[in-house]
Amino acid sequence: MKICVLASGSGGNSTFIHVNNKKILIDAGTTMTNIEKKLKSIDESISNIDYIFISHTHSDHTDALEVIIKKNKPYICLSNAMLNDLPYLNDYENLLIHDNDLLIEDIKIELIKTSHDVSDSRGFIISYDNKSLVYITDTGYINSRYFRKISNKNVYIFESNHDPEMLIKGKYPKWLQARVLSDVGHLSNEYASAYLAKLIGPNTKKVILAHLSKENNKEEIALNKFFETMSNSNIDFKNVVVAKQNEISEVIQL
Repeated sequence: MKICVLASGSGGNSTFIHVNNKKILIDAGTTMTNIEKKLKSIDESISNIDYIFISHTHSDHTDALEVIIKKNKPYICLSNAMLNDLPYLNDYENLLIHDNDLLIEDIKIELIKTSHDVSDSRGFIISYDNKSLVYITDTGYINSRYFRKISNKNVYIFESNHDPEMLIKGKYPKWLQARVLSDVGHLSNEYASAYLAKLIGPNTKKVILAHLSKENNKEEIALNKFFETMSNSNIDFKNVVVAKQNEISEVIQL
């Protein structure tokens, strides 16, 4: 399994996964040109993408989608509720509408219902041949019923959106602060690290903190909170990085 975060943040989100000869994007925010440029930097091409899984329909996760489908024909994987938000997909022939887990040539894609202010939203567990990735961003919380399912996976791409103190003291209006902090908003550094302390296990090789707010977070603050939480939980795990908006992550090979 090959994994690379192409872009992460309010300016656009997209993650590349190559597993069992299938090439997948989770989300297609930012622009097609930007996605293609970043794919080329890891010797991949947007023309070879087989599936695009949509986590939710906010523009920073779907902006490039309409252009992509005019030039390429990947399967777009989403729910009926998401389809209603993206009318340009109504006549697209390669739709995979699903509200349940999928099995694609021995690749298992399990859905995690997330909590965000949109018609429908989801995270993913992608598993193949004892290799596993958990992808969860854009959620106000994670339901405890999923904890066992998402525990002790190889790689976590996990939202660590904001520092509450920076948010409250920052320039966001009160209504937007309330939205970010709500159960349909975004995970703070504190909550992200607390969840990860419950989830990281002996099989965990890498954590990528994702979807950091440009206005209300800093890499060092997110990382410091992560290490502080791990230390307080007596967990010795240091293989953590922050996904960036304008730079790809390292390429992870499982």
